[in-house]
Amino acid sequence: MTQMRALPPDPHADRYHYGVMRRAIEAVDAGPPNQTLEDLSAAVGLSPSHLQRVFTAWAGISPKRLQQYLALGHAKALLSERFTTLETSLSVGLSGTSRLHDLFLRWEAMSPGDYARKGAGLTIRHGWVDGPFGPALVMATDRGICGIALAADMGPEVAMADLRARWPAADYVADEDAVAEMARDAWGARGEARLHLIGAPFQIKVWEALMRVPSGHVTTYGEIARAIGHPKAVRAVGTAVGRNPVSYLIPCHRALRASGGLGGYHWGLPVKRAILAWEAARTEAGPAHIGKPTADIA
Repeated sequence: MTQMRALPPDPHADRYHYGVMRRAIEAVDAGPPNQTLEDLSAAVGLSPSHLQRVFTAWAGISPKRLQQYLALGHAKALLSERFTTLETSLSVGLSGTSRLHDLFLRWEAMSPGDYARKGAGLTIRHGWVDGPFGPALVMATDRGICGIALAADMGPEVAMADLRARWPAADYVADEDAVAEMARDAWGARGEARLHLIGAPFQIKVWEALMRVPSGHVTTYGEIARAIGHPKAVRAVGTAVGRNPVSYLIPCHRALRASGGLGGYHWGLPVKRAILAWEAARTEAGPAHIGKPTADIA
């Protein structure tokens, strides 16, 4: 695997913090409810003070509070407390004044004809970065990011094969510098993130709906189906959500089952749980920990 480029400010913090979160999820699942800081720190192999610092740096809140977000039942609580209907946000359209996402995003979609050619004529640059949720493979055309694979669960080789298989006729060029620059924008470090959506028309409708679910909130597959005008296409919506190639920026992790179950997640359910916990925690912690809380969608 190519050496990873880390995002600022700390070249190792993101990967390290996410590794601790993975161990914390396992400890929360394996242990009794309401574990003490000492119990949890012993389970993840850190001192209580060190664990306190890591949790606060990663999520902006205390380990005790973050445990609630890491718990298996957190998705159901999110559905009852932070459920988002999409009708209002979708009616806003693509105006640049919509405050509907936690990043500055602009996107354009590939035409159906171009999509049918499976990437022929496209040059896709790629490289590895350390993101908030472990190693991430970033791919981009000259129009913007077209793929982000989170490899903490599936591994780098599978992640690379997964994204390349989506556009098999494209020309792939390793370009660490180019994608690292885009990744800084993607994770809200600065500037504006540009996306190039490469998918079938129905998939793109679903992905655009997902980008209107605010950070720290969730929706359901059924709600997405209603919002895009296909209320009976819940299964097809679920498939389109699972085929989202741009993890995190197109927030498929915010789609849950109506029962409050997590549903599936292409990049691994532990990753989905960690992202939902991170977003809920940073929403609670306030703007100082969120990065860019405003959206420009155009």
